[in-house]
Amino acid sequence: QDGLQAALVAIDPHTGDVLAMVGGRDFRRTRFNRAIGAKRQPGSAFKPFLYAAALESGMSPISPISNLNDLRVPGYDEWEVRNASTETRDTLTLREALYESNNQAAVKLQTQVGSRPVLQIADDVGLPRMPDVPSLALGVGEATPLQLTAAYAVFPNGGFRVTPRPIIQVLDDDGYAVLNREVDRKPVISEAVAYQMVSMLADVVDVGTGAAARSFGVRFPAAGKTGTTDDFKDAWFVGFSSSMVTGVWVGFDKPATIGPDGYGATYALPIWADFMSKAARLRKPEAFRAPTTVDAMPLCRVSHMVPRESCPTYTEYFKYADLVPDDKCNVHRGPSAAEVIGGIFSQIGKGIGKIFGR
Repeated sequence: QDGLQAALVAIDPHTGDVLAMVGGRDFRRTRFNRAIGAKRQPGSAFKPFLYAAALESGMSPISPISNLNDLRVPGYDEWEVRNASTETRDTLTLREALYESNNQAAVKLQTQVGSRPVLQIADDVGLPRMPDVPSLALGVGEATPLQLTAAYAVFPNGGFRVTPRPIIQVLDDDGYAVLNREVDRKPVISEAVAYQMVSMLADVVDVGTGAAARSFGVRFPAAGKTGTTDDFKDAWFVGFSSSMVTGVWVGFDKPATIGPDGYGATYALPIWADFMSKAARLRKPEAFRAPTTVDAMPLCRVSHMVPRESCPTYTEYFKYADLVPDDKCNVHRGPSAAEVIGGIFSQIGKGIGKIFGR
């Protein structure tokens, strides 16, 4: 479309080094650098910071968010929260709500956690002056692509805010450094919460709203979040590998509807996937490594309980003091592998007992 713009920022999540920056579609037509100058609503791309606040408060990725079909926000009785999809289950886990980008769940979660912890994490990661309103959870504040991309570094780097470094060093004619910009890192969330968020955002790319990234050629471990604002005025995708965080924004300089399907997954994600796939040749992505501060546990993907033999499973990550399920799946009623093996040995034992008991 004529006039439609895009901005891209890529940084090293561990140092903050700015690896790439694109401020618009054509520098010859407009020199405005949207990567650093365009303050736009992040929409659902803000949600990870809400979920991080929830995990910091003691919740886990399988903690339930309930009564979604009867959502009422105190003081805002007439506000109707809608989702892109009309089908909404009444209860979702944090993990499910994030990869589905469920708006009702996000607003409900904010009422449970409170806005203050969310605002604090946002400020800590470099997203200051967000509004203290119920729709904070839906990303109604403003941020530049550089700010939002740098904020996401807190997840793959283990919980640290990093200050972007567009210039690392300046040398004079004799080769002496006249400016050195040191790495500026500050811990803001726990390592365990950071990894739980990596795991949950990886689901966005594997099975959620960002799943198209795989068909666009992203074959390596990756995680991220789509973002779409009201009336499709802003489309975002911010995501990362182990070695790089990249954010893409698409929209008009004067906010206007991009199109009838102006979702982040439709407009921003293809740009992100193309860039990340090519950049991966230079900065090799590795598997995300779970820290020792979380415990991995196989769970049933449907019931989020201890799996039986017939359960579809996934690996969940729990930090210290999280409530860990100990009941067996109540959806798939078949016996677990341990129960089958135990039953076999029990029968063998009875048979041996009969032989020697004759």
